[in-house]
This record gives sequence, structure tokens and C-alpha cells, in this order.
Amino acid sequence: MSSENTNHTTGMLSLRRVGIDTYHENVAYLHRDCAIYRAEGFQALSKVEVRANGRRILATLNVVDDERIVGCDELGVSEDAFAQLQVPDGHLATVSQAEPPESIPALFRKINGERLGREDFQAIVRDIADLRYSKIELTAFVVACNRSELDREEVYFLTEAMVASGRRLDWHEPLVVDKHCIGGIPGNRTSMLVVPIVAAYGLVFPKTSSRAITSPAGTADTMEVLANVELPFDHLTEIVRAHRGCLAWGGTADLSPADDVLISVERPLSIDSPGQMVASILSKKMAAGATHLVLDIPIGPTAKVRSMPEAQRLRRLFEYVAQRMHLSLDVVITDGRQPIGRGVGPMLEARDVMRVLENDPAAPDDLRQKSLRLAGRLIECSPDVRGGDGFHIARDILDSGRALARMQAIIGAQGGRGFNHQHPPLGALSFEVPADADGTVIGIDNLQVAQIARLAGAPKVKAAGVDLLRKLGDSVRRGEPLYRVHAAYPSDLEFARQACLRSSAYRIGAPDQMPRVFVEF
Repeated sequence: MSSENTNHTTGMLSLRRVGIDTYHENVAYLHRDCAIYRAEGFQALSKVEVRANGRRILATLNVVDDERIVGCDELGVSEDAFAQLQVPDGHLATVSQAEPPESIPALFRKINGERLGREDFQAIVRDIADLRYSKIELTAFVVACNRSELDREEVYFLTEAMVASGRRLDWHEPLVVDKHCIGGIPGNRTSMLVVPIVAAYGLVFPKTSSRAITSPAGTADTMEVLANVELPFDHLTEIVRAHRGCLAWGGTADLSPADDVLISVERPLSIDSPGQMVASILSKKMAAGATHLVLDIPIGPTAKVRSMPEAQRLRRLFEYVAQRMHLSLDVVITDGRQPIGRGVGPMLEARDVMRVLENDPAAPDDLRQKSLRLAGRLIECSPDVRGGDGFHIARDILDSGRALARMQAIIGAQGGRGFNHQHPPLGALSFEVPADADGTVIGIDNLQVAQIARLAGAPKVKAAGVDLLRKLGDSVRRGEPLYRVHAAYPSDLEFARQACLRSSAYRIGAPDQMPRVFVEF
């Protein structure tokens, strides 16, 4: 009897790794002429259960007609699915119909606009974390929560369930601090300065960050210019215990895994509702073991939050959920009218960070001042520090070189890359965007600057991005450069150039036309 007949008789198929990244969704592939496909009555996009060597995953089924992708006696799986099964190519596997998620009735109630309780959210989040939901079902949940906005108790229930969906770290310390920004401001790399300042003071600061999805760089992308950020969990904890801090990618720590799955559909849809934002941020911080959090909410004409009343509503929601979760929270409303620092893109942002740490005269002062104030607020979490003294302590740590020494120790522990920030190897192709009139810079569009940097290749191309030569309030003459765009590939350079021709992202006018914003610092 042939091996093919044996496999079909026993319901076994040969596993095949299909090199497709399906981003937080397990996908299985069966040939249309596969005997098991016909016998089981599978349908495309249905949920199936795959078992191999004692491991089990749920996957969305795709049906193919090309034997070069999957043969009739094979079961193909996407990259993520293959990694979870932890078996070699060709290993025998079974595939069967999957039971529908138990939380589907609760999902339907949310789609109908009903308010859900704690048990409902626990069931939904559990199924999401176990990858029982298809992308269609995930999208339905995200849209339903956005359309009939979650009340504050529902946000608490969602946050609580998301924390419970993964690992929760315990640093065995009475005080563990963290800092987070809700995003939307290019170049805002304050975490890479706040961590070494606060760690040098002595507080535990295990900073796990995400990679960029729609922005030109996340903290993890920028830190990756300087050191390795994909750290095994045991190594990460060793670094934190030795140096009181780290700057690592959070993907290896299994913190609030349901959040990562939800983000995979929220970002393409550009949905970032207040309730989902609060649950996402606070669940990650609670899971990481934080006891005290400073939260940065920037406001400005092209920031995520456009007005003070909106910022205050968001602050109250954060504070309510944090109080219920027993997390000490300090919300700071900051100036989000323009990018922070000079560089937008991993290498340019790393340059700015290192210049601030070295007290270089060329360091961007806005990045320095904002980082010192945020670090000061965290230092004031210490019972030994009086309110208002944190800024001066943080400034002394930075000016004395202790923050630089701590950052160098963290970089070394994370496998430093020897980055030359005085002469960073930026993308060799570049062009400058000139001012179209004499006057004062009265507006910089955060969204447009970020888009130009992404078109130039950031964050995938670390050396790509936008180097800002003028900021709000600066005087400029017609024809003088506003910023320089760096790219590594001609096609990326041209994409960015065309975007700049459509809109430079800058507005030139009279000084009294500059938008005012009333913030806490």
C-alpha cells in the first residue's frame, strides 16, 4: 500500500510549511482534490483543527488548486501556524472541523448593541487569545465595540480579561514603573531617555515596547539600531535585575496576547476607539508587572487627540480603569502640535536619543525637556522624593553622565551593535523640501510627516526617514530647506518625493497664526 493511501486511510496528511506571513492568523491550506477535504465537506474560510505530535492549533482554511503550493496528500500551514506546531516539514498531521467558539452568542449580543458583563468578555477574550476567531469575527467584535462605545465598566471588564489571557510578570519589587504614550507623534522617542534616567536613579523599569505598524518607527525599531530587542524572556529578566531596566520588544513575553490579535484588525481599519485604546495599553502594563504608570496624552491639530475636552475625557476613563485594576496612574497632557526631536525614522531617532544622552549641543531640546519631565514624574513615584523635585533629580542624572552610562550598560547587555550616532549611515539617496514662502513655520502635519517617512522606507529600512530642519516658530525664507528625506532605494525616494509634491506637511505664515495649545508641560 502506498504512503499516500496509508495517510488517507488513517486520516493523516504530510505537513508542509507554506512561506506566507498571515500576521496573527493561523491559516491552513488543502488541495481541492484532497480526499480528506472531500470526505469532511470542508469549506473555504471555515475553521479547522490541526493536530501534530501532540500539539493542536486552530486555523482558517484556504482551498488551493495548484499542487506547487500544496499537494493532494499534504496539509499546508502558514508561517505562524508552522512555528506553533513545532514539527519539521513532512511530519504527519490531522485536520478536522473545529467547534465554533463558545463565546459566539456573546459576540452576537455585542453586535446587536447590548452591554456585556465580565463573564462575556472573559469568554470572548479567551477565544481570541486561543485564535478561535476568524479575521471576520475579530473585525465584527472590534467594529461592534467601536460603534456602540463601551461604557467604562465594560472597558474595565475587557482590560481585566486581556490581562488574564497571557503571562503576568512579578518582579518581586514594591515599586515597578512604566511610561507610555498613546502615540500619533513622530519622533517621540522619550522612552529611550526616560528608561536610563529612571533606572540610574534605582527604580525598576522593564520597558517592553511594540514595533511600528502604521508609524515610521516604534521604540523597539529605534532601539534595534543600537542593540538586540528580541530577547528570550529569561535573558530579559536577567538584564532588568542587573541594570534595573531594559528596552525590548514585547512580542516574546506573551503579555496580553489577545491585544496583539485585536491590533491586527484594528490598525488596518484605522479603529482606535477610546475603550479599546485604554484596554490595550493598561492590559499590557498590568501584565508586565507595573505598579506605577505615567501616561502621555499629546494633543494637537494632527495628533490622535485634538482638544483638551477630549483629552480630559480620555484621562478620566484611564483613571477609572487603572483605579479598578489597582494601578497607580499619572496622566500627563502634552504638546502634540508637531514631531518631537529632529529625526523621524529608526536611525535618525536613535541619533537624537544618543545626542541627548551625551549632552551634545546639537541635541533636540524639545526631546530633552519632555523626557526629563516624564522621568521626573516617574522618579516622584518613589516615597523618598517630594513632589516637584523629580525634574531636578532627572536633570542631574542626565547632566552628570549617569544616564548615558546606564544606557550603555543596557545596550551592552542587549548585544550592542556599535552604532555611530555622530555619523549615522543614513540612506544614501536624499532630497530636500524647500519652503514655498517667507515667514514663520505655523503648522507641521504629524500624519503627513509620518507618511513621508514611511514612503521613504521607514521603519523596515532603518536608515530611511525624515530629518527636520525647521520646527514650529522658526523663521524661514522662500527656497530654504524645511526637511531632508533619506531613502535607500530609488523607488522609495520617488514615492516620498511625490507625496511631498502633493503636500509638504508644513504651513508658513505669520507668528500670531501659530496654534496655541494649553498643556501641562
